[in-house]
Amino acid sequence: MRVSRRSDVEPFIVMDVMEAARAAEAAGRHIIHMEVGQPGTPAPAGARAAVARAMEGDPLGYTVALGLPALRARIARHYGEVYGVDLDPARVVVTPGSSGAFLLAFTALFDTGDRVGLGDPGYPSYRQILRALDLAPVGIQTRPENRYQPVPQDLPDSLAGLMLASPGNPSGTMLGHAQMAALVEACADRDVSLVSDEIYHGLHYGARGVSALELTDEAYVINSFSKYFSMTGWRVGWMVVPEAHVRLVERIAQNMFICPPHVSQVAALAAMDCGPELEANRAVYAQNRALMLEGLPKAGFTRIAPPDGAFYIYADVSDYTQESRAFAEEILAGAGVAVTPGLDFDPLRGNTTLRFSYARATADIEEGLARLQRFMAARV
Repeated sequence: MRVSRRSDVEPFIVMDVMEAARAAEAAGRHIIHMEVGQPGTPAPAGARAAVARAMEGDPLGYTVALGLPALRARIARHYGEVYGVDLDPARVVVTPGSSGAFLLAFTALFDTGDRVGLGDPGYPSYRQILRALDLAPVGIQTRPENRYQPVPQDLPDSLAGLMLASPGNPSGTMLGHAQMAALVEACADRDVSLVSDEIYHGLHYGARGVSALELTDEAYVINSFSKYFSMTGWRVGWMVVPEAHVRLVERIAQNMFICPPHVSQVAALAAMDCGPELEANRAVYAQNRALMLEGLPKAGFTRIAPPDGAFYIYADVSDYTQESRAFAEEILAGAGVAVTPGLDFDPLRGNTTLRFSYARATADIEEGLARLQRFMAARV
């Protein structure tokens, strides 16, 4: 049977690393997981309790395509509380995870063949989803001096769209207000549609993240309950779109997804009022981050991006390898620590970088760092 050209997308390498780690565990080894961007904590207790109550007396059938009105209103209130933005709940679209939001955004904004700029290093699924939709991802080689974030002079000609991520994956770096404003202005001047991925907002270790909504209503802003809210497997996120785009996105969502999972929306609504528990999780990440910033250089990983947010350390390992995937396999085999090769995030320069996640329990981070230090000392 024939297959489409659009289906020829590359694998998400971190998932292959996860499978290799799983196989090692099945063979009896104890693996420290620094490969996956997944909190080690469950959904907040209040969210789980809300689901238990709902399942007793609610059939949890379809919701409207744009999501539960109460959840949309609570998300809009969140933008007022955190960012000082007066947001109309009608502009909020609840989605099946941020991945569902990317599909909706790219489908709504771009036509076949349109060129969409992406900062490299960056989240690999942007590139693959664009390709699957017959769009053309255009990698923008960001630089360490710009904290691995695009700047206006980096933008190539003839872009239909620009995808931003702050905090970024894999770098953890963030755009400040002035840097975000400059990119918003550059997109407006060039008639480039701006999509801002803000799924790691809330996970910051200094100043909070700047939302594109603080600067413009002419952007698609995507967020998720996966990271700060610790709800990866629940597959629920949201998107804020310009007022004129609401009905456009609604029509696509009706046909593509019908609605986001009802039970996950119930959990998400309750999770937004679980601040103390969520902040306690963030405190653990802050502790883990400090351990990583101290421990990785002791293992020899000294050239790292400044991690302002998220829960990643992105390291230049060109002193040790020109083949990051083979190096990651060597670390898994020799140290029992799963890490992600940079090829996932930067097709041109990723052979000389690794990403380390510190989303797991602090004891795991301490053990993983000790293993890495022993392994690298023996290797050198």
